[in-house]
Amino acid sequence: MNEHISMRVNSARLSSIKGRTVRLPCKVLRLSDDIAIVEASDGGQVEIQRKNVDVTATYVEVIGSVVDASTIKAMATLPLDSEGELDMQLVNDVIELTFESRFDKLFPRYKETESGFPTH
Repeated sequence: MNEHISMRVNSARLSSIKGRTVRLPCKVLRLSDDIAIVEASDGGQVEIQRKNVDVTATYVEVIGSVVDASTIKAMATLPLDSEGELDMQLVNDVIELTFESRFDKLFPRYKETESGFPTH
């Protein structure tokens, strides 16, 4: 199962998981042809490389590969819009809870190797 992990993250978590597949719940701020600028649940801005990936909602979950600390190459997006606003503070609180060791059995995540780089 570890080979199919796609952890939910905020912008602060991106720098430690370069090259990994993640899920980024976010609010779309700006769209251009192949780029979206989004606001992650912790308020940080992230550039989404979205060639051939539609963004059709204000709130989306981007599934993609981490390029660097502020960029994700999107594979897909899921609309998260409901009626009204999405409570991004609550989303961020849940994301942070999934990184707490007391929830290791509930939320699989990338493990650190001896070199400090994450693996599955």
